[in-house]
Amino acid sequence: MPKRLIKQWLPDSHTVRDHRYVRMFGKLLHDPNLWHLNRRSVSGGVAVGLFMAFMPIPFQMLAAAAIAIASRVNIVISVTLCWITNPITIGPFFYAAYFLGSRLLGEKGGEFHFEMSWTWLQNSLSAVWQPFLLGCLILAVASAIFGSLAVRILWRWHVTQNWASRRTQRRLKKNKNNGR
Repeated sequence: MPKRLIKQWLPDSHTVRDHRYVRMFGKLLHDPNLWHLNRRSVSGGVAVGLFMAFMPIPFQMLAAAAIAIASRVNIVISVTLCWITNPITIGPFFYAAYFLGSRLLGEKGGEFHFEMSWTWLQNSLSAVWQPFLLGCLILAVASAIFGSLAVRILWRWHVTQNWASRRTQRRLKKNKNNGR
């Protein structure tokens, strides 16, 4: 993965450090490993971010930042990838988690009517929480593993392509110099 491409898309480290929710980590944010762009740090950040994206908890970004700090992986990538499940995409992702969990538990997992009300939560959540959480856990683990492996493979492929290109350029330069 080209570092320049990743740097284009990521916010500045000072912007992240000064964010009101991330600022609470204080001096822990001064670890340089949290800001490096290397294969290990980026793939770890992807894994943490994708895992936390599928966790149905409030303040996913804070949890992703805490795990990134503890794991010493790229904090910006992990916090940014939490936003895969945003207010627009959370419905389809969580329905897919419920559907997957209900199939794995052998339940019919039919249609259910969702309402954004306290009454619905009290009456209906007890019937869907087990398949929902199982599906969320499976999607979180699978996406974290797949994302991390994909980054590592693509990074390695890009590095070998750069090596081959430099090797070819050196040969051409050497042949050009020998031909003079």
